[in-house]
Amino acid sequence: MTSNARVVVIGAGLAGVALARRLGELGVPALLIGEEEHRPYNRVLLAEVLAGRYRPEVIALPAPAGLVRGRVTGVDRAARTVTCADGQVFEYGTLVLATGSNPVLPPLRGLFGAHQRLPRGVHAFRTMDDCLGLSGAVRPGVRAVVIGGGLLGVSAARALAVRGAQVVVAQQSERLMERQLDPAASALVRRHLSDLGVEVHTECRVRDVRCVGGAVRSVELADGYALDADLVVLACGVSPRVGLARDAALDVRKGVVVDDELRTSDPHIRAIGDCAQHAGTLYGLAAPALEQADALARSLAGHPGARYTGTRSLTRLTLTGADSPFDLAAFGETDPRPGDDVVQLADATRGTYRKVVVRDDRLVGGVLVGELGTVGALARAWEGAEPLPDDGPLLHLLTHDGGA
Repeated sequence: MTSNARVVVIGAGLAGVALARRLGELGVPALLIGEEEHRPYNRVLLAEVLAGRYRPEVIALPAPAGLVRGRVTGVDRAARTVTCADGQVFEYGTLVLATGSNPVLPPLRGLFGAHQRLPRGVHAFRTMDDCLGLSGAVRPGVRAVVIGGGLLGVSAARALAVRGAQVVVAQQSERLMERQLDPAASALVRRHLSDLGVEVHTECRVRDVRCVGGAVRSVELADGYALDADLVVLACGVSPRVGLARDAALDVRKGVVVDDELRTSDPHIRAIGDCAQHAGTLYGLAAPALEQADALARSLAGHPGARYTGTRSLTRLTLTGADSPFDLAAFGETDPRPGDDVVQLADATRGTYRKVVVRDDRLVGGVLVGELGTVGALARAWEGAEPLPDDGPLLHLLTHDGGA
């Protein structure tokens, strides 16, 4: 047993690494436990690795001092220790759960065999191992079905298409990225994918994965239509990884419940990132995780007033490529309520779209597709939540590209 770290952080993803590095800068000793064999990496950029734009080492994060490889199997709150699968035991003064999230695996017939393993050719898309497995399997002409048309599914489909795969996206809802985009912006995303040869099916439900000899051969939709498949990518969302917290009898709802000091129901245990539920909200995005890490580091270093009060999150997706780069950003409420003012600018030829929603003289949301030169000014106006000036700057904000 070792006790040389006052703070023990479980999870070497973006949130855990950011916290450990910030604690080091503030002079607080910390031990970071990560179970993946790979060097810590920026998960946001996995699609760029899959597309062949970046090598895995390019998205690696600077590894903080005190990184230990191991899989934590239990937390003893009374003894204030954590135990790893290899028998290592670590004492903590403060424990931080940065355990992230797991991919959602849909309840499809044929998805799991007798050994509860995914069939050959079926991949989640959450970790570096997932990414490298997919990257090794994709080749020009391979038939790939992406189940899920959210942010992750769109990124995966685009990356596979860039690699020459014949890609089909099966999306259960009525449009792509329905959580972030309005219908007009979603239509532009669909057009971009179609231009790359991606076939998109919306309002369809997958019910079956057909396998032969333990390898996937097709995906069957609820209406009986079958999609031939050599590869299947499961991009059906994520769920907070809360098993350790639940086993330790912490307050867990959808995520690990935390207050403004990121404290769980145990005053000696904090939680940040995808696994943390703050004020009823699960973020699952990089920006809130980084803000939580910074606030918690300052709190643990004894800085007065270091609290986390929530994040106004902006979703940004950049689909790079030499021939067809594509950018989009969305923030706040993109669907107006009755009485809201809406300003929209669209250029069908250039494939650009800009829209903002104003309520009671305040910018409450917006979506931009194509050219994002205005996104910084719009995001600042939204984050400030201040009344807009009376001299009509909104159109200027929407059209001024900041010199771009």
